[in-house]
Amino acid sequence: MNTAISTNCQVMSNIAIVNNMTAQRAKVIAARTNSIDNGIVKAAMINELKAKMANGIAHFIFVKKNGELREAWGTTMSNIAKAKTNGRGVSRENYHTTPFFCVESGEWRSFRWETLIKVF
Repeated sequence: MNTAISTNCQVMSNIAIVNNMTAQRAKVIAARTNSIDNGIVKAAMINELKAKMANGIAHFIFVKKNGELREAWGTTMSNIAKAKTNGRGVSRENYHTTPFFCVESGEWRSFRWETLIKVF
């Protein structure tokens, strides 16, 4: 009986629940990187990062367009970015990027989904 329970627990720990946006991100990343595994992992990392930025300042690394690594501290909390937010634009998510308010520069930035390297 204990063997069956531990086997079920092990299988359940490998199940990932994804919403539509996570699935869309995973599909785009997989197409851009030619790796389904990479797409799923990075989509999950983006979810983690977005949750952290919604609740405070997150620390993360991504690859810039020119190939340089960028270590960033960003947030999406409106009380921090309020002066630089007008809310009238098209969401960066429509362009397969994630926006963040860079607390170092005081400006909005974004990164391509597949370029996220690490979330601290």
